[in-house]
Amino acid sequence: MAGIGFELRKILRRDNLLSLLQAYSYAALISSGSWIMSIVGILIIGVMSHAVIVPGNVVVQFQVSITYVISISLIFTGVFQLALTRFTADRLFEKDMASILPNFHAVSFTVTVAGGIGGLLCVMFLFPQQSVLYRLLLLAAFVIMCNIWIATIFLSGMKQYKAIFWMYALGYTITVLAALSLRGLGLEGLMAGFVIGQAVLLMAMMALILRNFESDRFISFEFYRKDLLYPSLMAIGFFYNAAIWVDKMMFWFTPETSQAVIGPLRASVIYDLPVFLAYLAIIPGMAIFLLRMETDFVEDYDAFYEAVRSGASLETIEKHRNGMVETVRLGLFEIIKIQTIVTLLLIVAGEAILKWLGISTLYLPLLYIDIIAASLQVVLLGILNVFFYLDKRAIVLWLTGALVVLNVVLTWISIALGPAFFGYGFAIAVFLVVLAGCILLSRKLEVLEYETFMLQ
Repeated sequence: MAGIGFELRKILRRDNLLSLLQAYSYAALISSGSWIMSIVGILIIGVMSHAVIVPGNVVVQFQVSITYVISISLIFTGVFQLALTRFTADRLFEKDMASILPNFHAVSFTVTVAGGIGGLLCVMFLFPQQSVLYRLLLLAAFVIMCNIWIATIFLSGMKQYKAIFWMYALGYTITVLAALSLRGLGLEGLMAGFVIGQAVLLMAMMALILRNFESDRFISFEFYRKDLLYPSLMAIGFFYNAAIWVDKMMFWFTPETSQAVIGPLRASVIYDLPVFLAYLAIIPGMAIFLLRMETDFVEDYDAFYEAVRSGASLETIEKHRNGMVETVRLGLFEIIKIQTIVTLLLIVAGEAILKWLGISTLYLPLLYIDIIAASLQVVLLGILNVFFYLDKRAIVLWLTGALVVLNVVLTWISIALGPAFFGYGFAIAVFLVVLAGCILLSRKLEVLEYETFMLQ
């Protein structure tokens, strides 16, 4: 997303309050992406539908269904997301623009067919008591969301931030309005509204992609060539998304912390609501990540390697290396600072927010720890991003794999210890991985010149 970041920084150069608000508003929405916006959408639909739909559990069934769609589609497509990003970046570096769109179609075809077949088997055999229409809409939502995650990869490389901003805004406005308009039809109406809105969003994304990437071929499977495929990136994508969701799933399928909602789908009311609210708190941190850390780091990164390639003096190379180190430090500090401010504000206003939403204030302790955990996740994202630029895939693989294992073990312990410890499993797991990431990153940046010159 550095390309978008550079464009947004042009707005900041106007040096007034309005330009500041514009830049950070664009950055917040674009960097948050479909995942956070989907959570916002289903929360709004739920809040505005509770007073209309009878029975009330229909809203819960809708929210749980879409939550499963989002989580499983993210984990499934995580296998492709980073590998496709690297494939696209390599083709751009080689100036082979004609290969990008056909391979995007190939990956979209793969996730559509594989996701469609897997999803069809699930809705056929796991939801025998639900209507055919519900099952078809659940399948459609899953396939559409899989394609949205793949299309999002290409949006991150475009500089058309205004088009992307309005596309997201339009897509989720239609999602909410369509769901609310059809809520009188019950669960199927809410599902249909969500599917309609997401289908419009996907079509808008495809239109933007087709306008920016041209080719004389429709589809090509070069992405799957052994010499162009990156198994480590496929594993990292899977581990990262699995690590983010595994604690939620453990709460969903632990009888003491959950309840059946619809078919085989379960939910944990005590855990889910604070987690979803906490993820809304990371939007400011994500905006800082896009505008400050990633964009500034790319400038210093390009300057460092350009100095190396052009045979600049050691003093110049060290100056740009020091610039990279300083950018990383300042970027992480900015993220920590803004997330600390947000956390403190929510601690002060948390009780009032929960009352306004009609949620018991007994959730407050869990909300606080979840906000801290989500904020640490933004810091982790910044650390992993730097490792990706340095091409330290083995370290990222180790960190994301460790996050999965730690989250499973510590969440299991927290569940066993009781409600007072809920949320601490994920929070401590992310903290330990962030700490390990900071130590490893510091060591790698210290020996960057040596590895650049001696280990080629």
